[in-house]
Amino acid sequence: MARAVKVVIVGGGVGGIAQAIALQRQGIDDLVILERNERVGGTWQANTYPGLACDVPSHLYSFSFAPNPGWSRRFSPGPEIREYVEDVARRHGVLDKVRTGVEVERAAWDDEAGRWVIDLADGGRYEADVLITAVGQLSRPSIPSIPGLEKFTGPMFHSAHWDHDCELAGKRVACIGTGASAIQFVPQVADQAAHVTVFQRSAPWVLTKPDREYPQRVRDLHAKHPWLLKLWRQGWRLWMESLVPLFVGRPPRAARSLRAYYSAMATANRFVQLRGNRRLFAATKPDSAIGCKRMLITSDWYPTMRRPDVELVTGGASEIVEDGVIDAAGRRHPADAIVFGTGFASTGFLAPMEVRGRDGVTLDEAWAHGAEAYLGIAVKGFPNLFLVYGPNTNHGTGSIITIHEAGTNYTAEAVRAIADERAERLEVRAEVHDAFVAEMEERLADTVWTGCSNWYVTAEGRVTNNWPGSHGEYIKRTRRVDLADYTTTAPVPAPVATS
Repeated sequence: MARAVKVVIVGGGVGGIAQAIALQRQGIDDLVILERNERVGGTWQANTYPGLACDVPSHLYSFSFAPNPGWSRRFSPGPEIREYVEDVARRHGVLDKVRTGVEVERAAWDDEAGRWVIDLADGGRYEADVLITAVGQLSRPSIPSIPGLEKFTGPMFHSAHWDHDCELAGKRVACIGTGASAIQFVPQVADQAAHVTVFQRSAPWVLTKPDREYPQRVRDLHAKHPWLLKLWRQGWRLWMESLVPLFVGRPPRAARSLRAYYSAMATANRFVQLRGNRRLFAATKPDSAIGCKRMLITSDWYPTMRRPDVELVTGGASEIVEDGVIDAAGRRHPADAIVFGTGFASTGFLAPMEVRGRDGVTLDEAWAHGAEAYLGIAVKGFPNLFLVYGPNTNHGTGSIITIHEAGTNYTAEAVRAIADERAERLEVRAEVHDAFVAEMEERLADTVWTGCSNWYVTAEGRVTNNWPGSHGEYIKRTRRVDLADYTTTAPVPAPVATS
């Protein structure tokens, strides 16, 4: 390696750890991971609510290079995933590269020096040749602006900031939201509370979760025969790839068939689990096409709604008062505590971190009409900046770790090109970047995600989060870095006018 390259990675979650490992495989070892929490794990470290678990099978929701024969269940609980991420980081020698409890406030590109300057909340500073952000799309909790929030006198918190000091046993609890987190924690809260009121704005599509425990003999079998793990992984991957047409709308016949089949299956599941309760069956009927919002995988949600100490309120919450919540019909529901399961501000991506690129332009300015990046990785006007889990890298099916591995390997190869002096710096060409953005706009227009309000779409109606193809296509398109897609040298300064 002809040139030493210093890399700063912001975020010590699954993506940040994957990136550090990919860089080391390319011989890039001068790197640091800045993590704001006290341990690595990202969303699996930040979220600690009861019932936290993955909705992707464990053998697929894991690194391809680090299979885990010791998973306790088909769909592993959150703490187990966090331990797995930390163990992978330790075994691959990147855990000692992590600085925890560090919050990045801003990063600015110094064009003259050809380096990034990263300022921390504690006053510290880093300089780096390459800046990689791996902060995730689901890191900033979103609490709706319900009138009267400040009036409530009891404990009130978001599921991502679970208050474990708040004893819910025997209390009347209002749970606002029916998304992916709520369907996991509400059944757990119902087992403790005296009464639970669930405020639903729109009903989700729910599929049964085919979960199972892996007894020790099965884990031993997985450890003895690693090919079994590869077989499980490949089987789950192919099944989830087969669902892609349901979301992206192509080919049209397959999309229609899949949507009809899974809609019917979800409806039958709802009817059976609600045991024919007509009121609940009507109240839990989704008002959008299947796949438009995140499809939820659980076998506990509908049985919980049947409980006599649980009430499902449709129309959402219209106001919060000192001792309860008022629904859309004006009815008052007493509450001793309120828990928000209202998701995350996902379309802001790197916010609230301020990032300034060439000519002092901020990402907020560059993304005024929605986030966009070439392959979800590189942004025009921001040299030597690479994103993990950037715009258009999410999906409605499959494992995000598959996308993380593809993207981080691409970025590591790009950094290697700088180290080998095949590039002085890398800035995606405007025409390449804009052609990719136009392609995304055109292909995403036919997808199911444009048909409702969801966390994939901006206020202007742009789908900024999701990829309009298969995971296999994304892997293929990120397999090699084409330096022709990038400006590889510093721009020549314009001549200074003299009088």
